[in-house]
Amino acid sequence: MLKSQAKYNLGQVVRHRKHPFRGVVFDIDAEFANTEAWYEAIPEHSRPSKEQPFYHLLAENDDSYYVAYVSEQNLVPDETGEPIDHPDLPDLFGDFEDGRYPLEFHLN
Repeated sequence: MLKSQAKYNLGQVVRHRKHPFRGVVFDIDAEFANTEAWYEAIPEHSRPSKEQPFYHLLAENDDSYYVAYVSEQNLVPDETGEPIDHPDLPDLFGDFEDGRYPLEFHLN
């Protein structure tokens, strides 16, 4: 049985350890849950272990907004204190406060 605990929380702002983007955690998989094709597309020397939490992020860089899927080992807390401008944030979260976004979604 897998026993892992996520290091980051829903609504937390994180950044990638190697690549220039930041994002807000909106979902967490206890271990890798994407496709094998996605995993195999990562260069072998850079592939993270599948046996760790993976995070779904509303991500942004200097050029665009997107959804990212990132292993825990490749994330660090974002220390800028700056909000994220992703256009989908209001669908899931309330206003940025105290360095994070409170979960706030509405069901139809």
